Parts: sequence; structure tokens; C-alpha cells
Amino acid sequence: MPSHKQMHVPVAGAKLFVRADGAEKGNAPWLVLSNSLAADHTMWDSQVPLLTKRFRLLRYDTRGHGLSDAPSGPYSFDMLVGDVVALLDHMKIERAHFMGLSLGGMTGIGLALKAPERLEKLVVCDARADAPPAFVQSWVDRITAIENGGMAPIVNGTIDRWLAESFRIANPAVVERIRQMIRNTPAAGYIGCAEAIKRLDYFKDMQRITTPSLFVVGREDTGAPATVMQQMAARVPKAMFEIVEHAAHLPNIDNERGFERAISHFLGLS
Repeated sequence: MPSHKQMHVPVAGAKLFVRADGAEKGNAPWLVLSNSLAADHTMWDSQVPLLTKRFRLLRYDTRGHGLSDAPSGPYSFDMLVGDVVALLDHMKIERAHFMGLSLGGMTGIGLALKAPERLEKLVVCDARADAPPAFVQSWVDRITAIENGGMAPIVNGTIDRWLAESFRIANPAVVERIRQMIRNTPAAGYIGCAEAIKRLDYFKDMQRITTPSLFVVGREDTGAPATVMQQMAARVPKAMFEIVEHAAHLPNIDNERGFERAISHFLGLS
């Protein structure tokens, strides 16, 4: 029978909240799910029934998010990748599949570059691998807004980027739940991770990734556009690339079925 357990796991300088779902016995492979900036592990709730058909799931709140500690930043991707390795070590997981979205996807790329021996397959959703000047400036602006007014000033803009307009209109209750998730993100955690994103510099090394990889993006994503993600996928040997129609930055939420179709073959779910 599927079950779950939750705990806080010590990593360097923090404790991270972890939830494990799926059968505790047997040889089911592990799949680690990593959240976007200003989200938490619950952003994957809708995918749990599908994914636990094959996997034991390890969801965690990224450093500075959700129920995890939010130490003062800045953070770095070496730090965020190190957190994942520490979680795998704590759970005695030698190798796992990994799926991350936005900040989580960037962390997955770093894991594939720095600890490929821990990975079976990698799914990178709606993420970038570099930080051009306009992209960096957008983070400078958001950090300034948060330093001056807390999380509230960035909520509306984040919602507009994250979810397709048609979904926002049709699903006000879901939108409000996501608004609350953004508001509840500790300012120190958001800023700490934003500082890491400002220094994102993986694109030049992506041809070194040897892990079987899938890149997935919502057609309407403006933060990690499909053209950018296709270029990323093209640099990774034998990588696959999928576009989710009628979806923006969180395609697993604003087009659940389309997202699940995009990942199912690669992850052996169909």
C-alpha cells in the first residue's frame, strides 16, 4: 500500500523538510522532485498519484522555502546541489531520477554536472541555464521590491508569469492557493536563491551532461521560453524536448494532463 512519511533532514547550515511517498518496500526506483522559487513541495501534489504508480517519491522544500530553514544568503547552486546530495545520503539512496522545475530544474542541471553518478534520469522543466543581463536585472528588481516591501509586491507579477491567463480565469481557488504559497515564502529564502540564479552559468558546460535528459516547457512561458530550452536540450547529448501547449511557467499545474503526457514515456509511465 502507498504510504508517506515526513521529516526534517540536516544539511550544511540548515534543516530541510522532506516528504517521501509511495511503497516503502520493494525495488521501486526513487524520483526526487524539486520545487520552483517561491513554491514548496506541494506544487507537485497533482502528479503524486501518477508518479507513485512506478516510483517512490522524495519531495523536499528547497533551502529557504516552505517548512525548510531559511538561513541568511546569498545561496549558490553548489549549495543547492549539495543539499540534494545530502538528502540522498541521509535516505541511503545511491541513485535516483530527478525532476525539477525552474529553480529546481537549474538544481537538476547542476546535479547532472557535479554528481552524475547519483542520477538515473533527469527532467528539467521551465528552467534556464544562463543569466543574460536583462535576466539578471529582473532579479535585481525583484530583490529590491522584496527588501522594501516583503513578498507582497511580487505576488501579482509572479502569478501572471506562472499561469496561463485562461487557467487563472477558470481556476480562482487554485490561483489563490498559489498566491498564498508565494506570500508564505520567507523573504530571506527567496533572496538567497535569487542571488544564486543571478550567477547561473551552466549553459557553457551542458554538453558534458551524460545523464539521459528530458527538457519540458510550457508554450506560454516567458521566463524560460521554449526557444531557450530547445537550445539547452540541443547541447545535451541525446536529450529529448517537449512543449506543453496551453501552459506557462508551471505546466504541471495549468495543464496537468498535457504535462503528464510530456513526461510519461521518458519516465516509463506509459
